[in-house]
Amino acid sequence: MEWTIQELATRAGITSRTLRHYDRVGLLAPSRVGANGYRYYGPDAVARLQRILLMRRLGMGLPAIAEVLADDVDTCDGLRAHIAELEEERDRLERQIRSVRHTLEALQAGAEPRMDVMLAGFNDHYKDEVISRWGERAFQAGNDWWHGKTLDQQQAWKQDTEDLVAAWVAAAKSGISPTSEQARSLAARHVRWLSRIPGTPTAEGDRECSIGMVKGLGDMYVDDPRFAGMYDDAAGARFVRDALHAYAQTWM
Repeated sequence: MEWTIQELATRAGITSRTLRHYDRVGLLAPSRVGANGYRYYGPDAVARLQRILLMRRLGMGLPAIAEVLADDVDTCDGLRAHIAELEEERDRLERQIRSVRHTLEALQAGAEPRMDVMLAGFNDHYKDEVISRWGERAFQAGNDWWHGKTLDQQQAWKQDTEDLVAAWVAAAKSGISPTSEQARSLAARHVRWLSRIPGTPTAEGDRECSIGMVKGLGDMYVDDPRFAGMYDDAAGARFVRDALHAYAQTWM
């Protein structure tokens, strides 16, 4: 049994022009071409067209479909790859939606979106550092948590962070010891601040990793030039480091 190109197009709900295009790109050739130049499609060609249309309805591109039909890729593997592509696109769209939503909120609040650093990812500037120390999951969890906040919540977090830094600076300038009760209280506050960030060892209750993280952050405040001046000066950074180290020691 055979169908002409027009008959097959009508039955499949597509156009004969689409079938000719599939032939040109190597997806679906007619079973035979008559002496009159008419294209005819047999059962095998129809079955192949069914597979093509299924993958097209699922949103697969013609190059990906060609790979599946060439048996370079198993149909299920091809669909799995397509799922991964769709998930990436979904994540991209979600990030874009969050960005537009925050931009709208910033404009409504009278802020300048391009100048508002809170619209960036929570730890984008330190992506490589976070991933190398605590892994990709920690980086992504932190960013997802940050982007899930409203602009007001981001502003509140930023204010809490600035208040914590100011308290550290004041303590360092007061001349107290990093092992004093006041310094210990600040270190505990710093750890509570960290524990509110998903993906960090302190948030997940991993005691051993939390010790390493707290000490590592203290070292980073002193050693990493990106943090230069965060605690007013080098002496302030050393004070925070020593206080965090002393506090972490009490967990051992």
